[in-house]
Amino acid sequence: MTPESPGNPGNPRERLAARQAELLRALLAGGPPPPGFDSARLAVESTVLRAKRRGIVARLRPDVPAALGESFGPLFDEYAAENPRAEGVRARQDADMFADWLVAHGKHAGFSPRRKPLSRLLSPLRRIASR
Repeated sequence: MTPESPGNPGNPRERLAARQAELLRALLAGGPPPPGFDSARLAVESTVLRAKRRGIVARLRPDVPAALGESFGPLFDEYAAENPRAEGVRARQDADMFADWLVAHGKHAGFSPRRKPLSRLLSPLRRIASR
């Protein structure tokens, strides 16, 4: 086996992949900072990434923050800490999973856990018609 062989822990690509995975765990899943990284800077970046994710969920499911009001932010942060976004999960699915999480934890406030695909298509038309 050569140093570059897959499966060899001395393989530079696998070492890099392992370090990147550590960094992602620190940024997205509350993992410890990898060696050589400033924990304060990672905390700031983690906060920014969580705020970005929260904003995307709010844009995709405006019914959720409208129903939750000021509790939307803290509840989303609680959800995000428990549920780091998994590989392959799309933003709309993440938004629906948050709504499902709220319902499962008894924290919903008058919104449907999942929007029906047709209502997503019709809601812009309803807004135009109501003008």
